[in-house]
Amino acid sequence: MPEAEAETAEERGGRKIAVLGEMLELGDEAVEAHHSVGRMAAEYGVDLVVGVGGDLAKQLALAAGAAGVPDIAFVGDNQTAAAYLQSILRPGDTVLVKASRGGQLWQIAQALTGQPVTGL
Repeated sequence: MPEAEAETAEERGGRKIAVLGEMLELGDEAVEAHHSVGRMAAEYGVDLVVGVGGDLAKQLALAAGAAGVPDIAFVGDNQTAAAYLQSILRPGDTVLVKASRGGQLWQIAQALTGQPVTGL
């Protein structure tokens, strides 16, 4: 779709929601990289960050909240994330789902769009 025709979440009356999992295999840089992504979510005006996974996803969500994202949530797995999102999504919301492939967050997108949920 041409950029001029695209509506933003705000124009549709919705929220910007980022569902973010852990970035795997970053080594010593992992904690700071997750903090950086949390801060970036605030810079982009995300309304809700949902961290999915373990401690690094929690650090990401907490950094987003500290940087100004109005709402944050943390869940341990994809099934819980999908159920949570299904309970709070409203018409007009825009959802970004992103993580390392190992987090299999595509399962969340599949669940939200009514597709069969697949694994690796």
